[in-house]
Amino acid sequence: MSRLPFALLDEQSKREIRRAILKGISIPGYQVPFASRELPIGRGWGTGGLQLTLALIGKEDVLKVIDQGADDSVNAVNIKNLVEKTTGVETTIRTQEASLIQSRHRIPEVPLRKDQVLVLQVPEPEPLRKIERSEFKTKRHHAEKEYSGAYLMLFEQIMRYNQTSQGADYPVLVNDRYVMNPSPIPRYDNPKIHNSEALILFGAGREKKIYAVPPYTKVASLAFEDYPFVVEQFDGKACKETGLSNVFLDELTDEQTGETYYMCNDTSYMQEILQQKVGAK
Repeated sequence: MSRLPFALLDEQSKREIRRAILKGISIPGYQVPFASRELPIGRGWGTGGLQLTLALIGKEDVLKVIDQGADDSVNAVNIKNLVEKTTGVETTIRTQEASLIQSRHRIPEVPLRKDQVLVLQVPEPEPLRKIERSEFKTKRHHAEKEYSGAYLMLFEQIMRYNQTSQGADYPVLVNDRYVMNPSPIPRYDNPKIHNSEALILFGAGREKKIYAVPPYTKVASLAFEDYPFVVEQFDGKACKETGLSNVFLDELTDEQTGETYYMCNDTSYMQEILQQKVGAK
């Protein structure tokens, strides 16, 4: 019986993915095509991010996997188990302990360090896809730095709702050059990409694209002078368990009472705060 290679992928596949990563780092925000591999998970469930993780992970790494802020969701647990079984690496739920973090829909609340790598799963990497279906034309728009369509999309939202209504996939301008889709993270997380100490990688397996934001790179969310970019507001609201108000909150409803309450979306950060409060007593 043949033995699976370390981190599942063969070495040639890993080298090809690493070359795409290096090109993405060299040209921040640029979508690099790559030969996306078949994996034992369905496309659309994180194959792009998983391929980046498998190509980068080493025996000394500590892995954390998040799905919409949670470490214990089905998607996060299965990806973590797959990587753990094919590498034997240590896993953690604490952001501070991880050297490699794979995430879907969120950037952790704890600020990332320069010795960490964040991998974001991306279902749709093209920020112009909603206004242009042709791949050939979107590539030409990027080459010519023709992004009026992206601004028009936001302008239409302002005309309809008197504000930009896009809650996730909010487009950003990277290094004053490429407009980029930051993955389906909430607007709240967009500022975390700007001048991040950590390397941030984006992988779209179904669309066969890899792109990157190197550390200390300028990243600005698209906006207008009279309608500046703003993140989700939680004024007067706080996490029911921790009392935190300076975090991204989920709005929930108690099934028995019908009462609306809020919880910190980053479950591991919430647990850490609760442990600190217990220890302080």
